[in-house]
Amino acid sequence: MRHRSSHPARLLVAIGIGAALTLSGCGSPSVDKDDGDLVIYAGRDEGLIAPLIKAFENDTGVDVDVRYAETPEFASTILVEGKKSPADVFLSQDAGALGALSKEGLLKKLPKGITGAVFEDYTSTDGTWVGVTGRARVIAYDGEKLDADEVPGKVEAFTADEWKGRVGFPPGNASFQSFITGFRVAKGNDAAKAWLEGMANNDLQKYEKNDLVLEAINEGSLDIGLINHYYWYQLAAEVGTKNMRAQIKFADPGDPGALVNVTGAGILSDHPDAQTFVEYLISEAGQKYFVDNTFEYPLIEGVEAPEGLPALDELKGPEIDLADLADLETSVNLIDAAGLN
Repeated sequence: MRHRSSHPARLLVAIGIGAALTLSGCGSPSVDKDDGDLVIYAGRDEGLIAPLIKAFENDTGVDVDVRYAETPEFASTILVEGKKSPADVFLSQDAGALGALSKEGLLKKLPKGITGAVFEDYTSTDGTWVGVTGRARVIAYDGEKLDADEVPGKVEAFTADEWKGRVGFPPGNASFQSFITGFRVAKGNDAAKAWLEGMANNDLQKYEKNDLVLEAINEGSLDIGLINHYYWYQLAAEVGTKNMRAQIKFADPGDPGALVNVTGAGILSDHPDAQTFVEYLISEAGQKYFVDNTFEYPLIEGVEAPEGLPALDELKGPEIDLADLADLETSVNLIDAAGLN
């Protein structure tokens, strides 16, 4: 059964339409911050981030005003608010949104003690934002219908007639938009455009979120999906690996489907505790929190990746600079032009 997607506000495209965005569940993001509180725009799930914020407050004594919304919504909002944004820190679910803000000069330069603490391939090249966790793209498949060697290792193969109506992903999801941006950077706009049009013509099954894609595969109603790795590991932790009908395969080295993106953080103000929070995210305690609760890759030495994951240095995605993922607008336009909206 096809799931129609109700997409979040499109990053950057929304900027040309108007300034104000209504963010459900977090109030207006342009309201002045409370006296002295550290204001965090969190573009990640509240259920995930709230315990980490609480631990930070308990460990440091810093009072935090955290507001939640989708990463594209917050990035668009900050671009509208500019240097008058009440946000002190932006916690993003992908590098592209941070790159877009950096390009507009809205992020403060971070000290080398922060940027140099994480693996250099997974942070900004100009020091304006820092990677927090790694997230690999994977191909999820129905293990009761397909063997691993029957699943292509290249995403371009899914436009073939063999896979008509059997592949699904969330076109409006921020991580998918960044994947398409990586596709463009690695293979060019024409190749990305052709792939999107090919998927649209091959009866793509559209979903709103990655977890719905995985759920469909695990229930046997979808054969193939493109998701981030941790969705599979989170579900496997809940139900048991042996009970997983869905399986995952890492794409071939260099393929756009093998992209390893990052969550990350940038500082927007001179608030004295902004740097303290970012340091906490990449501390051993912060990194272990993400490993234990999200199954994402840690980005500092001395913290082990979740059990069962291939080592981060074994993943060979397309040879691109994550800073080049900043141009999401072109990706969104290509997705829309292909009718995947």
